Amino acid sequence: MSEEATLDEFTETTEEIESGKSEEQELFGLGEIPADWSIEPLADIAKIIPGNSPPSSTYNEKGDGLPFFQGNSEFGHFHPEADTWCSEPRKEAEKNDVLMSIRAPVGDLNIADRNCCIGRGLAALRPETLNELYLLYNLAERKPWLSRLATGSTFKSVTKSDLQLLDIPVPPFSEQRKIATILYTVDQAIQTTEEIIEQTHRVQDGVIQNALEFGIGGHESSDTGTKLGRIPCHWEVATIEQIVADEENAFTDGARYSLSSAEIHEEGEARAILLQEVGEGEFIDVEPKFATAEKYEEITHRAIYQGEVVVAKMAEPVARACIVPDKYDKYLLGCADVVRIKTNSEFNDRFLMYCMNSHKVWRQAVAHLRGTGRSRINLENIAELNLPKPPLTIQEEIADTLQEFDLKIENEQDYRNRLQRLKQGLMQDLLSGTVRATDTNIEVPEEIAQHG
Repeated sequence: MSEEATLDEFTETTEEIESGKSEEQELFGLGEIPADWSIEPLADIAKIIPGNSPPSSTYNEKGDGLPFFQGNSEFGHFHPEADTWCSEPRKEAEKNDVLMSIRAPVGDLNIADRNCCIGRGLAALRPETLNELYLLYNLAERKPWLSRLATGSTFKSVTKSDLQLLDIPVPPFSEQRKIATILYTVDQAIQTTEEIIEQTHRVQDGVIQNALEFGIGGHESSDTGTKLGRIPCHWEVATIEQIVADEENAFTDGARYSLSSAEIHEEGEARAILLQEVGEGEFIDVEPKFATAEKYEEITHRAIYQGEVVVAKMAEPVARACIVPDKYDKYLLGCADVVRIKTNSEFNDRFLMYCMNSHKVWRQAVAHLRGTGRSRINLENIAELNLPKPPLTIQEEIADTLQEFDLKIENEQDYRNRLQRLKQGLMQDLLSGTVRATDTNIEVPEEIAQHG
């Protein structure tokens, strides 16, 4: 994108547009379009190739034949990533075809970066008169409509006939390229930010493992004789049970007092902590649920407080932990599979969280998993997990070092979220023609031009 046309300019323009979609627009994803645009059925502007799975005997992991993609599980940010190949493909997609997931979740999209074999979960769309990236972004904007179109009692899906009837707004070819350029520029920024987040996570993981084995600055380590493995020679070993505060309910779960669905509300007195909200070092506060003041008073012995550690007894990875944030005044264990740990004065809460999320503790927890299907670790086994126990000042120093990575990750995640909101707004306005790209001096890069 040239200096004459920045993303900021488009952001300012889109903020001035009033939104007011009718029910029909919301249902079918189309409203009024500019006079120099047309609306064409997808069947008239692209070849639609539904996938077909070949016999499993033709699959391999050695790279023989074509890469084989069965559904959206192999999708990346733009291009799918192969782990299976097929020596006798039945349906093929060509390089630069748009790949669409036609089984639940319907509407996920990628671009084929090479010829490949596609299974029943995908369809290849080969534009004849459209820029491929323009088509990809247009279909991405229509994903809610595609989801409503999906039918089936077991697996929701759309058919070739459904896709043939899908109407696509078609601007002049030069404008297609400019729209694709603008959205691709934002997408590239999103992808770069996600790579920074992933790299920061990897570096942090390495720092955690190194710190727990050699300490800060590098010390001689020795084998503990436990599943904890090697730690610095001058550190102690302690179990969870030994580092818990000496008070009632300092180490407990929500068993026997789990909140029923009728007792969980959109608003209330105390924030209920549920299993899916316990992330690896992150409290996932997406759809907060609450208990009433009456319920909180009834089971106040299941209260948990800001700054304490919560641990997940099941799901991946087991025994993951995070810190209770200071966002809400009151918290409550909302289910049986979340554990509260209040530490004593000899153990730092943040250091405990990082230990719980380390490979040294995780491999101990996995050994205690019980049950088929939804396996879990019980409270008694969590109490027996071994932890490294350095002096408190060293715990705090390690926690401070690791928290710097958390802050960087949080900042990058905030930036990525802003970019995603920007992209969504631009898609709504550019793909509807509400904001035009015709009069904007946009240089179309080669990676856009190669898509038509």
